[in-house]
Amino acid sequence: MTQGATGGGADPAGSQAAAATASATAAATAAAPAGEAVRPLAGVRVVSLAEQYPGPYATLLMADLGAEVILVERPAGGDPARQFPPFHAALNRNKRSVTLDLKTDAGRAQLRTLIASADVLLEGFRPGTMERLGFGYPQAAALNPRLVYVSISGFGQDGPYRDRPAHDISYQSIAGLMFGRARSGNVEQPDELAIGDLSSGMFAAFGAVSALYERARTGRGRRVDVSMTDGLVSWMSVMLGPVMNGQALADIGAEPAYGMFRCGDGRLLTLSIAHEDWFWKPLCGLLGMDDAAGFDRAARVAQAASLQARIAARLATEPRAAWAARLDAAAIPWGPVNDLDEVAADPHFRARGMFCTVAQPGGAALHHVAQPLVFDGTHPGPVRGVPALGEGNDEILGRGDREGA
Repeated sequence: MTQGATGGGADPAGSQAAAATASATAAATAAAPAGEAVRPLAGVRVVSLAEQYPGPYATLLMADLGAEVILVERPAGGDPARQFPPFHAALNRNKRSVTLDLKTDAGRAQLRTLIASADVLLEGFRPGTMERLGFGYPQAAALNPRLVYVSISGFGQDGPYRDRPAHDISYQSIAGLMFGRARSGNVEQPDELAIGDLSSGMFAAFGAVSALYERARTGRGRRVDVSMTDGLVSWMSVMLGPVMNGQALADIGAEPAYGMFRCGDGRLLTLSIAHEDWFWKPLCGLLGMDDAAGFDRAARVAQAASLQARIAARLATEPRAAWAARLDAAAIPWGPVNDLDEVAADPHFRARGMFCTVAQPGGAALHHVAQPLVFDGTHPGPVRGVPALGEGNDEILGRGDREGA
């Protein structure tokens, strides 16, 4: 929804004559190339000054859904994540890149022009940086009252921790995600997935789209303040809520058949029976534990250690593939513990269209993980590869250089 556009942007034919029939629309959709048939955010222009992980993940989601995403990068090197090409490529397909030096009058003037044409401005600097550059929300809204202005930061735009530097592991620890490790004394390195980065990227995309929806009614944009730690605290709701209300936590993990087990060939699988008697009984039948089949949750939790040891001993007698067929046949919730190459080769994810290949400039191609939303059976997906630094300077900014100034 660039300035002056009307409508919700979900249907590219929405502004055409009302006489366009449903059959014609269906035919046009069927004829569209894969990835272009469904583009719910077509017509939305996103200008992004966010680097590294959270902002690029937010704009990746929006770009794959059809938004035009323009990365504003520093001339000397661009996004620091470009130092790690595979990491950068995974987050930045389907976007354009321009280079601006915001310390110069010319660079700031060109950014003002971009802001005036944008639907969404997304930035990931520490609080106060955009204000010092002259592009805080009041200044940006004066240029474009319809602008949705999204800020992602570690602790939000206010509060005692506002100016504290940190990375994902610290956001997780402050938000309480590591309370179980702390109570048990386990100080091993946590899992590598940057949950704070990814959750804030999702909240940023959701906040941007929500503000755009509101703008369709009001005609005005919004400031959206996304705190990485606030997002994690939100994810902890089912644990923090009981604590604040003096109630006991729902300890799903206390069940003996909720955990990871090693099979006879050394491969791992998970069982995920949380509280369901109707899954526990067939598991006991499968494993030769008929004496325990009648145990309710309270009895299972009371004897969790001994029951878990019995489950582990039985699963260790045969290879994972044998258990896989039996667990599926008995409709017992389980999953293989896959390594990364096994995920990439998994037939379910391939059948679901979760991987795609995108051509790069020059004819090369890169494999990517697709965005996971399916609209009427179609994955909206990338239609262009990863942009070279400043590749859009000429087309978008009217400059002939690639590196910018």
